[in-house]
Amino acid sequence: MLLKDLSLSAIVAGFVAVLVGFASSVAIVFQAAAAAGANSEIMASWLLALGIGMAITCIGLSWYYKAPVITAWSTPGAALLAGSLQGLTIAEATGVFIFTAALGLIIGLSGMFERLTRLIPLPLASAMLAGILLQFGFAIFSSMQSELLLVSIMCITYLLAKAFSPRYAILLVLLSGVLSVVFAGQLDLSGVTLTLATPVWVTPEFSLPAMLGVGLPLLIVTMASQNIPGVAVLRASGYATPVSPLITSTSLSTLLLAPFGAFSINLAAITAAICSGNEAHPKPEKRYIAGIAAGIFYLLAGLAGATVVTLFAAFPQAMVAALAGLALISTIAANLQATTADATYRDAAVITLLVTASGTSFFGIASAFWGLIAGVLALAIQRVSHR
Repeated sequence: MLLKDLSLSAIVAGFVAVLVGFASSVAIVFQAAAAAGANSEIMASWLLALGIGMAITCIGLSWYYKAPVITAWSTPGAALLAGSLQGLTIAEATGVFIFTAALGLIIGLSGMFERLTRLIPLPLASAMLAGILLQFGFAIFSSMQSELLLVSIMCITYLLAKAFSPRYAILLVLLSGVLSVVFAGQLDLSGVTLTLATPVWVTPEFSLPAMLGVGLPLLIVTMASQNIPGVAVLRASGYATPVSPLITSTSLSTLLLAPFGAFSINLAAITAAICSGNEAHPKPEKRYIAGIAAGIFYLLAGLAGATVVTLFAAFPQAMVAALAGLALISTIAANLQATTADATYRDAAVITLLVTASGTSFFGIASAFWGLIAGVLALAIQRVSHR
């Protein structure tokens, strides 16, 4: 059956999905790892663990359900970690990953996914995420102070690509940045090594402030910005794949691989659309091959994690910061729109945005948690006053 359904278009779709996913956000994953104090070996282990987890879930779920189930790491989650892990040890960060994955597993096994996503209004969840991501947008322009020409070329490339080829915008931005660095003679490949990544075990430490301040926001961001859109992509493409087993499988893979650096494995949205459309295969029942192909390419990319780490380290920091920020512009815009779209939630959502973006921290708990608390409290007061 598998050999009979093989098609070049589906395999290419799987490859493009992985390439877009890695190129557009691996820089953000590196920033998250660096925020926790990870060295290059641990960073490579993160990519290996994520690659293995995404490979297993993509291949297994796509094969079982005969649907292109594409999983990914949480890019917004990585951005949250990059802004929230400062001051934590890598062991405490690992404890956060395990805590979040365990909650996700409970949600998946209990079938509570749809009900729990209604507890936090979408405008507040979007506002929290926007507040987290704003710093990455600011980094695009602050990096211009050190690399004006390089970052300007990347920004212009982004605008042109969004106008003429939006699907591959970040790939083209990456290419423009690489070419600019090469022609400027700024690329030093002496430290790049072609080696396989090796897993690095980190014994977790569980800190209550870290779990509340980072773990809970990570869970909410992953559910709201990854799993819900991921389910929507499958439904829009005509696949009635049950949701709870998908949440259970991705959470379980995260839980098992968290000590090696898998911070969040979840349903993909943007890259899932690449594998579930007509471009993958004219017949929907044969597009699952794209999911299996994506899993194989994820595994190869994970095994090459050590090489990816040293390669990115060879580029100027300004280029990496600009790439991460440009990759998140559409996400920032979408969440800002959702923050203010509904007048009923607007004030509470803006309060959530401001508190989160401020970086305010109490009792060692990060601002994302307090932003959400402030927004929920403001909403509750508004509703009481209107009765």
